[in-house]
Amino acid sequence: MRDLDLLSAFLEIHRGGSITAAASRLGLTQPAVSGRLARLEEQLGGPLFVRSRQGVSPTARGDELARRVGVPLDQLRHALASGPDHAADLGSLDIGGAAELMTARVLPALAPLTGRGLRLRVTLGLAEDLLSALVNARLDLVVSAVRPDVRNLVATPFVDEEFLLVGPPALARTVDAARLAEEPVKALAHLSLVAYGEELPIIRRYWRSEFGRRPLNAVSVVVPDLRAVLASVIAGAGVSVLPRYLADPALTTGSVEVLHQPEAAPLNTLYLATRPGGLANPAVALVHDRLRERARTWGPL
Repeated sequence: MRDLDLLSAFLEIHRGGSITAAASRLGLTQPAVSGRLARLEEQLGGPLFVRSRQGVSPTARGDELARRVGVPLDQLRHALASGPDHAADLGSLDIGGAAELMTARVLPALAPLTGRGLRLRVTLGLAEDLLSALVNARLDLVVSAVRPDVRNLVATPFVDEEFLLVGPPALARTVDAARLAEEPVKALAHLSLVAYGEELPIIRRYWRSEFGRRPLNAVSVVVPDLRAVLASVIAGAGVSVLPRYLADPALTTGSVEVLHQPEAAPLNTLYLATRPGGLANPAVALVHDRLRERARTWGPL
């Protein structure tokens, strides 16, 4: 059990960002936890954390170890504590995120955990509203499309979204390829836009990133659901910018086509946001580790 004790100490430090907090959760003295960490680092041949006045931050090796051992160690500790006849109960978790990503990827990834007793309460909405709920302890974890800019939240890069400019084949054929290469804003200006919001948040970012300007186009539909945006585009209402994970099925069937091929794919990083010390909650830590583990198999969405 010695190695298990060392890994348990490491994982508590990683989740809480503090040796002091880990000692409190483990019921040990701070020197005892520091000693366990030192022995583990000696065994592995290198540092797992960088120490500072603010606490500790994991090295790349530390992050990788936490990803590999987090969920298995939680499962083992739960099994040892529960006994063979004890029903699994991982507790409850309040999680928030955008409806589209939660539906397509996050909830399917977490579904197996519900069979082990995890109870999920899901809030769907915009990142700013969800992060405010996280700060006010109404949520435990947020899958955020923006990096939190408040000090009392911790953000871990989760996965990248890749954005595509897509339209139905009939509209794609109206774009002059030569003019698109020379004057893309003018080449696309005759196409109506299907937008997620009045300020064209996703479309505007694409235009500025790829073309250096805001779009000049008329807007035909505004609907705050990217699945509805895609449906409107397929039906011929206009063109839009969508994450690849939503557009791919329609691209496969030929319902939409990519209208513009950038030199480098436009990406937006999604984050897993928690309150400081939030990963000390086993349910939060389990979901956090599970999502990061699954994201490694997804690639850019």
